[in-house]
Amino acid sequence: MLHPCTVHLAGRPILGKRRPATRYVPLPSLNSKKVQFPSRGSRLRCQGGDPVHPAIFTMTASSRGAFAALGRIQSTPRVCRQCARVQIRAPAPSRAYSGAAAAAATTTTTTDAPPPPPPSSKVSKPTDPKAAAADITIPPPSIRAGVILTRAPLLTRPLTDFEQSYFFYQKRLNERLTMPFITSVYFKPDTPALIDWNMKVKDRKGTVAKELGVYNGKASTAWDDELAVGDGLSKHDKAVELLLKDAVMRVSDDAEIIPEEDRAPPEALAPRVSEADIQGDQTRLDRAMERTLYLVVRKAGRKKDVWEFPAAGLSTEENLHEAAQRILDDTAGVNMNTWMVGRGPAAVHVAKTQVRRGELFERGSKTFFLKGRIMAGQADLTANKFGYKEFKWLTKEELAEVLEPGYYNNVRGMMVDR
Repeated sequence: MLHPCTVHLAGRPILGKRRPATRYVPLPSLNSKKVQFPSRGSRLRCQGGDPVHPAIFTMTASSRGAFAALGRIQSTPRVCRQCARVQIRAPAPSRAYSGAAAAAATTTTTTDAPPPPPPSSKVSKPTDPKAAAADITIPPPSIRAGVILTRAPLLTRPLTDFEQSYFFYQKRLNERLTMPFITSVYFKPDTPALIDWNMKVKDRKGTVAKELGVYNGKASTAWDDELAVGDGLSKHDKAVELLLKDAVMRVSDDAEIIPEEDRAPPEALAPRVSEADIQGDQTRLDRAMERTLYLVVRKAGRKKDVWEFPAAGLSTEENLHEAAQRILDDTAGVNMNTWMVGRGPAAVHVAKTQVRRGELFERGSKTFFLKGRIMAGQADLTANKFGYKEFKWLTKEELAEVLEPGYYNNVRGMMVDR
């Protein structure tokens, strides 16, 4: 906004009725260094909040606002805002880089210090066990190599009830979608195999599949391919029973029907539960055939025997995989066909250094475990060099019961669920 006052250049009166031209000049900003005034015989109107130096202006009395503007102009300080905002900083303190300055500083700071105590021939030992432990030189942890030898599952896992029902439904659906079975493609006419096939299909009431029961995928009732609740036809044991029954030959090579008492039964499937599972023998490899087994050994501890994976110290002239193979041979013998999966560790166990009563109780160690597979053979601890007494092949859940909690938590990450 414009000031209500009109200022004239000092010492230049206005002559005649003709009024000189009036200019509106903005006030100088804070960054400006000089003030430029209008030409002679012209007026200057103040524009802005900060007036120019009041010494060279005179105010007219034609307006009441002129007195207010005059008081404001005369009360304006002679220092501009930019200069007033400049902070005067003190010079940075100099640093004493010379020896004289350092000596002077030392003299001024050490004059008030108390004199040192007189030397004493007896030094009192610290009574705090923590202070005593701090004086002990703790050696770095030793490096050890170990082997986690595994036996892969021998059987697939058993199917759940839902999976068995699903696969049974897929088999019946396949009977509906496939082309009719043409016997002339697979059997020659008037042969014992064709006679045997016709007898078995007649017993199944025309069903081609052997383990689906009575079901015709081409009949008008083929849509009814689901079993009732509680029907055991989809179970694995029932399917094995039907397949073994169909495998019995009823016709001899002379195209004669064999009596039922003279028919030779086929060889049955081996049970999923082995003799080692029944006896509870954990040293045999034919136990828990649908699970992964891990070799653990037992050695004497400070208070009781402990179970662990085969491990020993690492020399400076061998790598991890070389040391792991050597430790496995020295532990379980050479009557095993084994294979190291990789050359990098699969797990690591860190044992901290133990200090008791101001003395080193047990040195810490870092054990790097490599994963291995056993293909054939069996472990033999008769000539082992590490004092192991017993070995077992255990599952993941069984390892959690015999291993130390901290030891098991460090190695369980490399174990599979099955």
